[in-house]
Amino acid sequence: MNKIKYNILVAGALCLTLGLNSCSDSFLDVESKTESTTGTSYKNESDVWRALIGCYDGWRQTSSAMGTGFYLGAETMSYECFGATGNADGRGYQAIDRFDISQSPADLNLYETDWKNYYAAVYRCNELISREEQVSWNENNSKRGTYMGECRAIRAFLYFDMVRLWGNIPLFEAPVNENRPQADPSEVFTLIFDDLKYAMQNIPADAYPKVNAASNDGHITKYAAEALFARAYLFYTGYYGAEPANATKAEALAAVEDVISSNEFSLVSEFKNLWPAASAGVAEVGDMTTLLGSYAGDGNSETVLAMKFTSSQDYNGNNDGNRWQVMVGMRSLNAAPYGKGWGGLTVNPAFVNQFKTGDTRRTASIIDLVGEGITTLADFDASYKDQREYTGYAVKKYSPLCFADGTSASKEDGSGDFQIANHQDYVLIRYADVLLMAAELGSSNAQSYFDQVRKRAYTSDGVLSSNYATLPATQTNIMQERALEFAFESINYWDLLRQGVDYAASKLATTTSVYSGGTPDVVTINADRLRATKGLSQIPYNQITLADGMLNQNAGW
Repeated sequence: MNKIKYNILVAGALCLTLGLNSCSDSFLDVESKTESTTGTSYKNESDVWRALIGCYDGWRQTSSAMGTGFYLGAETMSYECFGATGNADGRGYQAIDRFDISQSPADLNLYETDWKNYYAAVYRCNELISREEQVSWNENNSKRGTYMGECRAIRAFLYFDMVRLWGNIPLFEAPVNENRPQADPSEVFTLIFDDLKYAMQNIPADAYPKVNAASNDGHITKYAAEALFARAYLFYTGYYGAEPANATKAEALAAVEDVISSNEFSLVSEFKNLWPAASAGVAEVGDMTTLLGSYAGDGNSETVLAMKFTSSQDYNGNNDGNRWQVMVGMRSLNAAPYGKGWGGLTVNPAFVNQFKTGDTRRTASIIDLVGEGITTLADFDASYKDQREYTGYAVKKYSPLCFADGTSASKEDGSGDFQIANHQDYVLIRYADVLLMAAELGSSNAQSYFDQVRKRAYTSDGVLSSNYATLPATQTNIMQERALEFAFESINYWDLLRQGVDYAASKLATTTSVYSGGTPDVVTINADRLRATKGLSQIPYNQITLADGMLNQNAGW
């Protein structure tokens, strides 16, 4: 397949070539063209399309290039998981997990690659936005609103991740190369809401219909922008305890109600069918039908937005696979259909115990190594002795897959590299989230929305469990439901934080017995550490040095 080569210099250099590396089987595929520069491009809508693909790729590289990554960082900080990894590995994930750099004093740049990747992606978006007026847009059937709406929504997603991770960050609305001080978070959120409003108002409702998901899955739609608007509103008002300058509760509720009334989305009938590993069967190499089992498929009716990846990543700069999925796999242990990985994000037993009898989300979300017979495998002992913070539970939703012989199933023919070829969608927004946000925001249909999500959780083979009981759609019940519904989807930590730093600190504080290297160990997370950091992450010290006094480290780091 043809490839578009690109070269982007971080910290504000020109985006010399716009496009993607090695994309396949998604809307990111485009026909290769000769390289273009910012001086010769941005002439017509075809140029804008190519530039927009570059923006999507920049966004994707926040998860496909090396780095801690938003997914791993958010899950490590959550109530659901511990940092874990290998027993002899560095303790960077423990520093993140405990909000305590003394766990790994030499790790002064935990998120440096991520910082660079995010700002590189922002630069691509700013470059395209700055060129909007010089484009000769088609007089009839112009894609201007669609393309520019998608670009602005990508920028909103990028800044929403960054402002939650780091709080006070430099804000760039234009493609400039300059040293800037940190902006107040309210300024960042003003841009986020403005960008999302633009996307909501300018991307046509029928731009990327769900019926055509096979060809357009991965695009940010009007509905994805509306759902993110509500998510950003809930986080801002919860964490900062104030109303944002340019978004209201009424607007947030109207946004998610519009997603619901569109009839574009619906809940998948059974929860386990949302996740490949939860649906999978043990299969021989090449037998994808058995392997994927009852999986509802990419772009299914519940997916409002997913980040797309492919299996063609390599070690020569082609970054299009999800690099975080291998971290989630059980430590060097293939247990078909679950593939091996590096043993990160062992699951907190206290979280496992929150699931009630009859709730299908427990087995769909979590690998129970004892209950599923994995501890009886011949290779288990070596894995166990190499695993840090073993709890007996691992993440199932995003577990890598393997065939019966242990071959990575990242490629159908078994030729995929288990470290870099994983390509499961990173589902960013599900319809269940839209329903629960609408309930939380005070919809007149709050109870119905809440009940729909809970009933699906207690349904197996089309039968509602006798253990299901109706609960009132109170704020407390909604937040508990979110914790169970969105486990391991990079949501839990932010849901805790938006209920207040003190609340999150008390919830995350723990002393839990685990095993590291096969011997007893303890995970201790002190509430005072999260309070000291206000739940924010470490700004890379290299970036602080390069900024020559313009950046200040977050408290507690």
